[in-house]
Amino acid sequence: MDRATRKQRKKEERAKRRAGRKQSVLVQEFWNLPNMLTLGRILLIPVFVWFTYDADPFYSLMAGVVFAVAAITDVVDGYLARKWNLITVVGKFMDPLADKLIVMAALVMMVRLGRIAAWVVIVLLARELIVSGLRTIAASEGMVIAAGQEGKWKTSLQLVGVISLCVHYVHPLDLGFRVVTVDYNLVGKVLVYLSGAFSVWSAVVYFRAFLAMLARRGGGTDTQNA
Repeated sequence: MDRATRKQRKKEERAKRRAGRKQSVLVQEFWNLPNMLTLGRILLIPVFVWFTYDADPFYSLMAGVVFAVAAITDVVDGYLARKWNLITVVGKFMDPLADKLIVMAALVMMVRLGRIAAWVVIVLLARELIVSGLRTIAASEGMVIAAGQEGKWKTSLQLVGVISLCVHYVHPLDLGFRVVTVDYNLVGKVLVYLSGAFSVWSAVVYFRAFLAMLARRGGGTDTQNA
């Protein structure tokens, strides 16, 4: 048997072994549409940052569009994961990570452009770190702190506020019955300030729920709505 034949046989044997090898659970969980949408949201971050470097009206508008698309995919991937029963460990890790990364990138860039005060961003990011830490500790103790209505209001106000801050400039808005001029930076600031208030409120609710769980761990359920 010549050398070329031996190399060909070895190549075929390696191909058979690879074909017969079972994919890991993580790889199997990763390849579904909800997780692909989540990955796409992460890949949009450098595109968004690129648009925010040039603060002219067109690029600001495009940054707002990119952020809005990311927010929509967040809703869509969650809906599809629940509808198709594709809730996976990978998805549980990637989805909140993608949300926090793009919001953090947006807030940092808004501070860089002078469109929002730094202290507001510090409050919002501190809240995320505190709540994430509480949830991690609670999960390690077998407890679950569910998201409350104030947290959902915080998220909604924050997303719309960030989109408005990205657009930034004064643009006409056609309401159908009349055209109004909207200062998107002002609208964004008001909404982000409101989201900051809801952030502090929800963090207090989370902390109280966590303390209540610890106080009654010995008897009763470990699930509390916050």
